[in-house]
Amino acid sequence: MSTSKRPAPAAGSVPVRSGLGEARDAASPLVPAAPSDQSVGLSGGGSDRPAGRGAEGAAERPTVRLREAPVPQPPAGPPRYAPEWLRLREPADAAARAHDLIEPLRAGLARLKGRADGLVVHDLGCGTGSMGRWLAPLLDGPQHWVLHDRDPYLLHFAAVAAPRAAADGSRVTVETRRGDLARLTPDALTGAALVTASALLDVLTAAEVGKLAAACTAAGCPALLTLSVAGRVGLTPAHPLDAEITEAFNDHQRRTGMLGPDAVTTAAEAFAGHGATVRAHSSPWRLGPGEGELTAQWLRGWVGAAVEQRPELRERAGRYLDERLAACAAGELRVIVHHTDLLALCRPTGGTS
Repeated sequence: MSTSKRPAPAAGSVPVRSGLGEARDAASPLVPAAPSDQSVGLSGGGSDRPAGRGAEGAAERPTVRLREAPVPQPPAGPPRYAPEWLRLREPADAAARAHDLIEPLRAGLARLKGRADGLVVHDLGCGTGSMGRWLAPLLDGPQHWVLHDRDPYLLHFAAVAAPRAAADGSRVTVETRRGDLARLTPDALTGAALVTASALLDVLTAAEVGKLAAACTAAGCPALLTLSVAGRVGLTPAHPLDAEITEAFNDHQRRTGMLGPDAVTTAAEAFAGHGATVRAHSSPWRLGPGEGELTAQWLRGWVGAAVEQRPELRERAGRYLDERLAACAAGELRVIVHHTDLLALCRPTGGTS
């Protein structure tokens, strides 16, 4: 994913989606890294072919292997997503994701043959690994998850909190790859049975989504891409400024060429253009008094992005935010944040069927 053009959010705002974090120059690993003489498939250094499965990692955590990109990452990038924010939103994400797409996904995976070692799942922009924690226990059979993100700090969180068992008790193993989606190639997904991402499509451009669709279809693997913003928000009780804030936020989502609320439509067209069968399903957050902390954080980020896009809203939006936060604290505010999940069932390639 091309990230150098993405501006950071306004000071004090909270990102309202998980995704690829800005890379750090160094981080203290929580799990020892396994040595590798191959480059990471998404990093662009040396060969673009992903490193092989190889030996297991550190003895104390045999299901985890960490890898670092062999080339430095550019300093600019999308906003860093604090682990605390990703932790806060994880239950709402899990409740929102479209369970109706799981059975079609299972059927698509069942058509893939020649994988005696189990499913290889590539999770793009994994953040702290919430997608794996949600999905791995819903699928049968052994699984090996390859977690991709630019932020090594988030990758360490994802590795140590990864699931260990599938739905039928089979083993789940994990490795991490630090890299940049801008260099995604079909070779990076060689051997993949499934590609997943959560809250990622809306921060991509049309060209980047096209590259992702081409890579998945070339690999012949399904793609489950969840929680893309739909551009609609419902707040109860209603407020006269709701529509204007929503419109400004949607414009902010589309800045610098990002797709924002147009992401699912664009992705569906891109995958269908490569012959994939595409299904989309609503996956809204439903936030009530029991999710007050998440609602308050989301409100700050949502209104902050709108003001960043339209500074003339600042005074009115400030009063609006105060009113909304007060209602939230009193347990009187309910919010529906609409998202869409997309499942693309690509035609298996000769090497996977």
